[in-house]
Amino acid sequence: MEVILKQDIHTLGYKNDIVTVKNGYGRNYLIPTGMAVLATESAKKMHAENMRQSAHKQEKIKNEALELAKKLEAVSLTVGAKTSTTGKIFGSVNNIQIAEALEAKGFEIDRKVIAIKDAVKEIGKYTATVKLHKEVKVDIAFEVVSE
Repeated sequence: MEVILKQDIHTLGYKNDIVTVKNGYGRNYLIPTGMAVLATESAKKMHAENMRQSAHKQEKIKNEALELAKKLEAVSLTVGAKTSTTGKIFGSVNNIQIAEALEAKGFEIDRKVIAIKDAVKEIGKYTATVKLHKEVKVDIAFEVVSE
């Protein structure tokens, strides 16, 4: 079943993407909750026209994301965590702490667009990936230190 997404869905796609999903997922979850519409021929034509009209708006949003990415590349973060005497962290560092550290530096980034590849369980240097736009990703270096 093909559907047109009305909003970004983390594991599926971005707003206005046409994606193929299983019938039950589309009929029982995506369409009733308003996250997607069925991709009929008329809906695809309307979607194509809307995408053509909003192309310049999307370009502007992408350029803003690129500017923010350039600023974020220069940022280096330090995240404090409680540790044992061997350097192991009690718990782990996740995207919430990264978002808070970015906010302290003056960047308002949603925690849902921040991804950390491996679990951060020890002090050291790591990288996090921030997806600012469908086509714009930036890696941010951060260091975990003992408090």
